[in-house]
Amino acid sequence: MQKLIIQIPCYNEAETIATTLAALPRHVEGFEKVEWLVIDDGSTDNTAEIARSNGVDHIVRHTGNKGLAQAFMTGLEEALRLGADVIVNTDADNQYNADDIPALVEPISEGQAEIVIGERPIDSIAHFTAVKKVLQKIGSWVVRLASRTNIPDVPSGFRAISRKAAQQIVLFSDFTYTLETIIQAGQKNMEVKSVPIRVNEALRPSRLFKTIPSYIKKSLITIIRIFVIYRPFLFFMTIGLLLFTSGFLIGLRFIYLLLIGEGAGHIQSLTLASILLGMGFQTMLVAFLADLLAANRKLLEKIRLQIMLEMENLKKNHDKDCD
Repeated sequence: MQKLIIQIPCYNEAETIATTLAALPRHVEGFEKVEWLVIDDGSTDNTAEIARSNGVDHIVRHTGNKGLAQAFMTGLEEALRLGADVIVNTDADNQYNADDIPALVEPISEGQAEIVIGERPIDSIAHFTAVKKVLQKIGSWVVRLASRTNIPDVPSGFRAISRKAAQQIVLFSDFTYTLETIIQAGQKNMEVKSVPIRVNEALRPSRLFKTIPSYIKKSLITIIRIFVIYRPFLFFMTIGLLLFTSGFLIGLRFIYLLLIGEGAGHIQSLTLASILLGMGFQTMLVAFLADLLAANRKLLEKIRLQIMLEMENLKKNHDKDCD
């Protein structure tokens, strides 16, 4: 039996959740069951009550606001526990056109992808400022570089995830799940595809960031953290080589000046060269240590996946024995 669960992370969405739920499908081709899951991320309004009164099958509540990334992870874990074969994530503000859910899950149903990202028509979205459109494109380019995937609209939260892929996702960021999940998918050689989708009129402004500088700051921090976690050797080795090369070149300049009799007036160059060479060498050593830590993290993720699969098998066997 194929089950599709549509999950919606929510935080104080009492004004929009009913509109979003009214557009969701109850039947999608290829699935015998379609269920709705709301993750209430510590809302202080009656989001959960409105969701329940509008037919939501499952509600998970955080005691406090933990952020979008953690709400997304909670949703994946709950959807897996509920036996989802495919999970669709959408926003509570009805940004994405729910009629495109069949197109979103189709590549997974046909075995062509493990994760499918909905590609919004960014250039034609009226409520997106020119600056935001440029930042979206730059951010997508950086993530494509880090993940070795070819996803045009990386920040899109409208996505379908297979059960196998959901079992392997482990988030470290508290800001947003959109960038990190794609980079993890690329790291783990998952097949990631993109399909064009439609968007609805905005019901409210985005809450992910209040100002453009705030968005840039958080995005840069997230991207740097992603490189440190998922490309640690490249990240630290690049910095180390830059420092070491700078020190080496300054040192060569000092030696040249020394040979022509002018070294006495440039002793500060020797000091700077020594500092840069030492920093560069130490940073390159950090690159190797970080690479070892990354390898250890991958082993832990494999162990986590094996435990999850064993627990599922035990549950299936228990259910069979009870029958």
